Formats: sequence, C-alpha cells, structure tokens
Amino acid sequence: MENKNKKIPWWEPQIGSPLERELIEQVFADNYANEGKLTARFEAEVASLLGAKYAVATTSGTNAIFLALKALGVGSGDEVIVPDATFIATANAVSLCGATPVLVDIDPQTLTISIEALKKAITPKTKAVVPVHVTGRGADMESILTIANEHGLVVVEDAAEAFFSKHQGKYLGTWGDAGCFSFSAAKTITTGQGGMIVTNSDELYGKLKPLKDQGRPVRGTGGDDLHDTIGFNFKFTDIQAALGLGQLRLLSERTERMKHIYALYREALSGISGFSIFDIDISGGGVPQWTDTIVERRDELDAYLKENNIDCRRYWLPIHRQHAYPLPDNHFPNSTKLLPQALWLPSAFTLSDEDVIFVTDRIKEFFSKH
Repeated sequence: MENKNKKIPWWEPQIGSPLERELIEQVFADNYANEGKLTARFEAEVASLLGAKYAVATTSGTNAIFLALKALGVGSGDEVIVPDATFIATANAVSLCGATPVLVDIDPQTLTISIEALKKAITPKTKAVVPVHVTGRGADMESILTIANEHGLVVVEDAAEAFFSKHQGKYLGTWGDAGCFSFSAAKTITTGQGGMIVTNSDELYGKLKPLKDQGRPVRGTGGDDLHDTIGFNFKFTDIQAALGLGQLRLLSERTERMKHIYALYREALSGISGFSIFDIDISGGGVPQWTDTIVERRDELDAYLKENNIDCRRYWLPIHRQHAYPLPDNHFPNSTKLLPQALWLPSAFTLSDEDVIFVTDRIKEFFSKH
C-alpha cells in the first residue's frame, strides 16, 4: 500500500523538454509567433512520419475535421455518418459545415463504427462518413472504403486518438481522403490545443491551405492580398509548433511506454469476472492511446479507485443521449449498453510499473470485496 498517498493520474501531459525550450527561444528571437517556418517544419515532419504527401496544421482536431469536410464539398443539405461512440466534437464538426450528422451504432468488440449500421444509414443525401478510431483501435477501414466507393462518399478519418497507430500495417489517418489528428493536452503529443490534417490528394491540399487562411492561396501581409475563395482563420502558431517538434523526438519512447503499460494491465487483470480490457493489435503496430475496459460495476469501481487516489476517466455519454443531438436509445443498442460500462484506466506514459501494479492490486481488491 506504499502508493496510498500518491495521486495516480489518468493522464499527464509532459512539456518543456530541452529541445522544446530551444525552439521556443528561436520563436522569440525571430519575433514571429504566428504561423511561420516552424509550423511548416512541423507539418513536413508529421507528413513524413505517417507516409502522407501533405499535412496541414490547424487550431484543433475539431477544426481539422471541419476543414477536411468543407474542402471535400460537404455543406448544407448533406448528411454525414458519424458513430454514436465518440467525443461530441466529431458531430459538432459536421454541424459546423452546415451538414447533418447522422448517428449510427457501434461494433461491440471495438466500439468503432458498425459496418452494418453504416450501410443502413446511407441515403441519397449522404455525402461523407467520419469513422472514429477509438483509443488507437482502427475502424474497419477496408469495409468502409469499399462502401464509400460503392456510394460515392468521401471518407474523413477522426484519428484524434490514433496518432502513430497502425491498422493492417498502415498508419491510421492515411486510409481515407483525409485523416485528422488532435494535439490537445490528453494526447501523446500535445501543443496545448491544435490539430493536423493529412492527405495524399493534391486537389484537397490546394483547397485546404486557403480555406484555413481567409481564402489566400499563400501567406499574405494582411494588406492588399488576393483572396480567391472564401476562407476562415484556423492558423497554427510557431509557439505550438515548437512544442510539437520537440515532442516528436520523444514519440517512439512515449508510445513504447504506453504499449508496455497496456501489456502490464492485460497480464495482471485477465480472468476477472465482470471486467475486460479491449484488444488492440500491438504486434501489428497498434498504439493504445489509453487502456480501456468494460466494467459491469463501472461507477462503483471508479469511486473505489478515486478513494485510493487513482484517477480514471469514464467514457463519453453516447452522443444520442446529449441534448444537442437527442435520439431514442433503441436505435443504438450497443452504445447505449456499453458506453455506461466503459472506463479508461490510468494510462499516462509517465506512470511507473509500480504505479500500474498499485492500480491493478486495487482493482483486484475491489472485485474480491464485491
């Protein structure tokens, strides 16, 4: 019980490495904190890392999805299919386009979009599908792309929780027309807020650049610039890029640690009735953004762990239960049943093996008492 008085976080960002500080000092020396040469370098490094032709930095993962959909022609009157199990930002990005998010149920084995539900939801108004890769687990991209090709749909991957994670040997976010990432505080790489769009399409890249910068095809002066199209202001900053570039040097180290933590949980917690950990194909390149579980007595376990200074995170409410997008439960049997039982265990790459063992001991203690 030696860890009893130590707070074990669910997640803990880590910023301020020597390289991050050096790059931020460079931003200060250049006296240019807007989107500039460091952002371009960050984009180039992310594209190279994932094997994509282009990467476009933006203010958040939400706005990355919005910009990708907008550049692909999604707008008023269109429908975009979104899984019911995701952070509400996915649906909000669709709404920001003026389109209608169409919620569908999930696969109970992965919590990613149900292929059968996707097929049933397609109508003449359907323009796009946004598969969400949950906690580093890839959606069934092969089936999704086949369906999209049959119906002429565009595919924008919500890979906010899947940076550097692979599905069938290929990086998530690089399967569809575009892939969108988040660099918020709870991600492996954080720039505070921020997001990235990756694509291999010359045409899409040509639309994204002016769309995020007031319709300018190249960075302007703010004076008599040419604005060939309508655009917005979703530019990144070089201060954020300095953080991102510094942390990219630590990406492999961090993801290996996250895989190790997941393996410790799997080994220690197998065989507990009423408790299971979701599979992820680590040998195939999958990276567990967090270790997630299904617990029949989730809220009781969560409270018990909090009493022991262990912080977990409960899964999102199903989007259809949010007042912003209300729909009947019977349309979503899997998400309605499973999300109230789903729990993310402490998964920060800063955790020691002893921290993880303390968590697993408390979980086993809970089930022995109940």
